[in-house]
Amino acid sequence: MKSTLVNMTAVLFGITLVASAGVGAVNMITAEPIAQAEQAAKVEALKVVLPPFDQTVPEALTIDDMPITVYTATKGGQVAGYAVESMTKNGFGGAIDMMVGVDVSGAVTGVAIVSQSETASLGANCTREDFRAQFTGKTGTLSVSKDGGEIEALTGATVTSRAVTEGVNTALEFVQEVLK
Repeated sequence: MKSTLVNMTAVLFGITLVASAGVGAVNMITAEPIAQAEQAAKVEALKVVLPPFDQTVPEALTIDDMPITVYTATKGGQVAGYAVESMTKNGFGGAIDMMVGVDVSGAVTGVAIVSQSETASLGANCTREDFRAQFTGKTGTLSVSKDGGEIEALTGATVTSRAVTEGVNTALEFVQEVLK
């Protein structure tokens, strides 16, 4: 085949078409398993952050252009607590998606990081239990110790620590409005 502009364009178009079809096929194959894994992570996070419950009722909301889902957990027909799935865009590596449990008195019952893209061995340590446990039992507006608060920031990851604290504060503020 003679190398002409038309031939080169046709070959390039053919290669692009085949590559695009391959990417589309892989996306179709993996979309459902990814969605199932994300749902399983949320269910597990609910178990971690809430006191024992019989069922949860989700409600999707938007606060400050950020989507949040509030799960009202009930046990024996009574509200056992709330789980607020919130996200903060202020992480060092981008968005941090988290689930924050709050009891009916307005205290944090647990924090679970659903997804994050923080730096390995630094900000990614926000998933460690010892960091997340600092929030349990806390009420009011929280801040990291470098800002005069009582949450010890992760070493070398103050931005991430502040972002997680911001997400917890968002959940606490929302539940305080519900409890009024």
